[in-house]
Amino acid sequence: MSGSLNAAAAALNSSLAVDVNMAQQDVRGSQAWARALARSGLITKEDLYAILGGLETISKELASETFLFAESDEDIHTAVERRLTELIGAPAGKLHTGRSRNDQVVTDFRLWMLDAIQAADSGLAGVQSALLERAEADWGVILPGYTHFQQAQPLLLSHWWMAHFWALQRDRERLVDLKQETGVLPLGCGALAGSGFVIDRFALAADLGFAAPAPNSVDAVSDRDFALDFLHCASMIGLHLSRLAEALILYSTREFGFITFADEYSTGSSLMPQKKNPDPMELVRGKSGVLIGLQTGLMAVVKATPSAYDKDLQEDKAPVMEAASLLEMLLPVTAGALRTLQVNREKIAAALDPAMLATDLADYLVEKGVPFREAYQAVGAAVRWSVEQGVSVCDLPLETWRGLHPAFAADVKEVFQFPRAVARRASWGGTAPEAVRLQMERARKMLALGGGQP
Repeated sequence: MSGSLNAAAAALNSSLAVDVNMAQQDVRGSQAWARALARSGLITKEDLYAILGGLETISKELASETFLFAESDEDIHTAVERRLTELIGAPAGKLHTGRSRNDQVVTDFRLWMLDAIQAADSGLAGVQSALLERAEADWGVILPGYTHFQQAQPLLLSHWWMAHFWALQRDRERLVDLKQETGVLPLGCGALAGSGFVIDRFALAADLGFAAPAPNSVDAVSDRDFALDFLHCASMIGLHLSRLAEALILYSTREFGFITFADEYSTGSSLMPQKKNPDPMELVRGKSGVLIGLQTGLMAVVKATPSAYDKDLQEDKAPVMEAASLLEMLLPVTAGALRTLQVNREKIAAALDPAMLATDLADYLVEKGVPFREAYQAVGAAVRWSVEQGVSVCDLPLETWRGLHPAFAADVKEVFQFPRAVARRASWGGTAPEAVRLQMERARKMLALGGGQP
């Protein structure tokens, strides 16, 4: 090709601003490639030592932020090779033997993402730890459980906290699978057809910490499933954080008053002095939408790439890196907000409506031999009657109960005890204290062992 690229086109073509984040990974990949070339006899030991030494110098310059980029640096690969040539001269020109930027860039990206997966997992473990701490600190608090935003049945607040723990556990397990998917080495596949030199790609994979080399060179340079799956994992993490944030925002309102956020996780109003806004949690909720958008955007890019490498794939890194950056912010903020919020036990207790024990009333009749559907109708009639009379269902006189169904007896009053209702749900996964203690103990062990940690 003759002639130079139009200035605007060159700016569009450049990816340095994004892939500079993979600079250290590019150095690592180049060091391993140099060793692979030496093992195959394609470069001498002297060349190898010169290349490794030069790359080590570049790594230190990058770490100390003394590496100087040039206007001609199109991407991180050309920048590193240019600087290597400045440092060691002719041997630098041998480094790209049998290698293409197509397999080089996706190798760098996978190496970078393996680090991002580990960081996301650590952040998730931090939120899980905060949830477990809350479950321990708030032990014994009985919370109105809601479905359809209507009071449903009483729960231990500890059980509610742990519900969010297990959602995040699924996220960690997805990261385990993602690490396995990402740990496949593209390097040595060349532009699309494989390297023209005999390279031991299994040794190369082991050198870089990959589980195995990619089995097909065309697929290896075009596969961005791992990037899309990272964005899916990030979207699911954001979704779970958003659900938690939404509930906490609702519970912090004056109408509920179940919790109060600490001042360091709240903001004031520029106009209304009385306001204490849960902005950090609102941003957690909002950023989850951004994460979903990043996933959708990259899917739209990848769907139009037929095979091997197309320049469209340059757009793969920015959304993944933005998603990783968002997780680095959202996870510690969520953990901090959880650890510092105040649970208002009196407010929660005052919100408990005896009508939530309607199912327990039906169960009471079932235990006396009444078919459930018949029991359900009798209790429904009791609730309707209490609403019409403007009294609490727990205050109905015994004669009213007996009029609704002959199986009701004086011991019906014992049903109206929230601790009793909670304690009855003692099966595995239930809200009874012994069941919740079992899941908390299991959670402690998982965190101690690394949980779903890759």
